[in-house]
Amino acid sequence: MSLHPRRVRRLPWGTVVWLTVVWVLLWGDLSVANVLAGAAIALGVTLGLRMSPVDFHGRVRPWGVVRLFVRFALDLVRASFEVAVLALRPHRMPHGAVIGVQLRSHSDLYLTMTAELCSLVPGSLVVEAHRLTGRLYLHVLDVETAGGVEAARQAVLDQEERVLRAFASDVELRAAGLLDEPEVAA
Repeated sequence: MSLHPRRVRRLPWGTVVWLTVVWVLLWGDLSVANVLAGAAIALGVTLGLRMSPVDFHGRVRPWGVVRLFVRFALDLVRASFEVAVLALRPHRMPHGAVIGVQLRSHSDLYLTMTAELCSLVPGSLVVEAHRLTGRLYLHVLDVETAGGVEAARQAVLDQEERVLRAFASDVELRAAGLLDEPEVAA
């Protein structure tokens, strides 16, 4: 397969470099052959598996990103402890549930970020995501530990709010109901 010069310029070079770095890190061997093999595989992946571009109209808000990751780390530690306690108490059966949560944003990017962050926290797992409606369905391991169905729903909405406040534009925040309308001078 020959690469046309125009196609070479349109290649996502950042993705190629990132995939090559990941390849080398996974093999744990920094050698010329390993870097070349990683680059070849990265080129094959980026040329052969074309993905639709993700629209990002937001902006990165450093303080929001810090809040998002600090809270995610705290949730991770708390939920890990709760699941460990649940596993070590064999006499108590957890009461799991599948809950539906209607997200405020209809962006595929924010839906994916919220779903991934919720799934990474032990005790909850996204079982389905409807991108057209912006609805997530999650399995919650123990609804009682989560504080009930409504508390579990609110935890997902809080996670989405932290994602939006870290990465969304003012227009997206306003559309999600998280930013007041600007006052118009008469």
